[in-house]
Amino acid sequence: MTSQLISSPRPNVKRRAEPACRLDRDRDGLRVRRVASPCVAQLPTSPPRPCLSSTSPPQPISSLSLLFFFSPNHPSAETGARSPPPPPIPEPYLSPPPPMALSRRLLPLLLRRGSTTSLSPARALSTVAVTADAPAAAAAAAEEEAMTIKGVRISGRPLYMDMQATTPVDPRVLDAMLPFYLSRYGNPHSRTHLYGWESDAAVEEARARVASLVGADPREIFFTSGATECNNIAVKGVMRFYRDRRRHVVTTQTEHKCVLDSCRYLQQEGFEVTYLPVRPDGLVDVAQLADAIRPDTGLVSVMAVNNEIGVVQPLEEIGRICKEKGVPFHTDAAQALGKIPIDVNQMGIGLMSLSAHKIYGPKGVGALYLRRRPRIRVEPQMSGGGQERGIRSGTVPTPLVVGFGAACEIAAKEMDYDHRRASVLQQRLLDGIRGQVDDIVINGSMEHRACTSASLEPSYVLRALGVEEDMAHTSIRFGIGRFTTEEEVDRAIELTVHQVKKLRDMSPLYEMAKAGIDLKSLSGVGEDISMNHVIVLSRQSASIVHLFTCQVASSQAGN
Repeated sequence: MTSQLISSPRPNVKRRAEPACRLDRDRDGLRVRRVASPCVAQLPTSPPRPCLSSTSPPQPISSLSLLFFFSPNHPSAETGARSPPPPPIPEPYLSPPPPMALSRRLLPLLLRRGSTTSLSPARALSTVAVTADAPAAAAAAAEEEAMTIKGVRISGRPLYMDMQATTPVDPRVLDAMLPFYLSRYGNPHSRTHLYGWESDAAVEEARARVASLVGADPREIFFTSGATECNNIAVKGVMRFYRDRRRHVVTTQTEHKCVLDSCRYLQQEGFEVTYLPVRPDGLVDVAQLADAIRPDTGLVSVMAVNNEIGVVQPLEEIGRICKEKGVPFHTDAAQALGKIPIDVNQMGIGLMSLSAHKIYGPKGVGALYLRRRPRIRVEPQMSGGGQERGIRSGTVPTPLVVGFGAACEIAAKEMDYDHRRASVLQQRLLDGIRGQVDDIVINGSMEHRACTSASLEPSYVLRALGVEEDMAHTSIRFGIGRFTTEEEVDRAIELTVHQVKKLRDMSPLYEMAKAGIDLKSLSGVGEDISMNHVIVLSRQSASIVHLFTCQVASSQAGN
């Protein structure tokens, strides 16, 4: 039957009382365009409209879409179903943004430090009103920026100098991820339709980008939820697979807690673990490591870059020793990826743990490098559908994996530039504090250093270096990253110097320490220092600033 163009009555549509299109604003200043289309269709009473069917009655329409400023079209446009056109909206919110517009709009928000941006609500339009209401407007703006957290009220968002813990997502990474949240949302393991195919292709492209950054074959990269899961798979998986003939593990006392806890778990199952000490500069003695390897050693695990003191271990030398003795070498490279050059073949690495949120990627995704030749086998730690070739079951989160791949691609291109810039900021911070505060001590080696918060508990890593408990309490960790500015470094210097001098002036023990009196010889003083966590008191000095950046050249890393 041939369809004819006829007229059919237009349904009487009940609409919301609010406008069909409006602009909302969240607390961060991002605009959201809400398009509300008709939700009920009945009782045709309006003038007729064209219809392509001579028999089908008018169909109800029901849809409600949220379109962000970076999404120029409704997803239903691909299927041909369009909502009624909204009323005119002023620029720049209606026009589709050019490529990378999201990055340009988000970057000011990313770098905002408590100041009002161009996306803030408009004030009075009258010049007279602005002049008259300036104090009130300033007070209102300050009140808007103020926040209370854990019972403490602060005037705005503070400086962030803890890049070892996590990094902000690079806007370019977010740009790569967004399509896989909004339109390309297929399951990469669905192999029967377009959505699954394009998600699977995106996952494989990201796998290749991660592999390229470390000199690996893409087939040797397995996506996980993060470096902690990678470390568990590597340590437990290898030893359980070779349990019949390999019953011994060699590691160091300064490893990440997930490695140390995995080793303790294996000890409960009857395995033996050797925990090697490190030198005062934080580096492992490779001769001592070689002597610790036994015929039944199944794994050597040494962190590439320590998350607290930032030292870079001699990976290539350790890898050579392990290769000569026929033992797999595992390294936790979460803090090293994208900051120092890594080549798994040159360094003799057999297993390696990686994380995305340490290199300006999203949280919740990591990767395990597992060598194919000579092949290293692991016992999976999770049962399920057999994804990631059975190593790690569970649906691969496509947007996160795509973000991980984009972060690796950016890191490969900008590693040298990031290093040079962070090195300048590192020296600026160190010189600024040293120029105004005496008795500054750097924890760990300054020559072999890459990347690494202040904690009230004495760090087990610092204690492993031989740092006494009261000295460990005085350590502060600064982390400099890609988006750290000179102004932030200068402000950090100002605040650090002010607080150290203030606390020193409050303490009579500081003058005693400067006079050469051994505070530990005074009854009860050492306990009081530890209990009160006073950062300015110690037997040798009044302040230690634990200082390093997230970037280091290969020459500094000792490669």
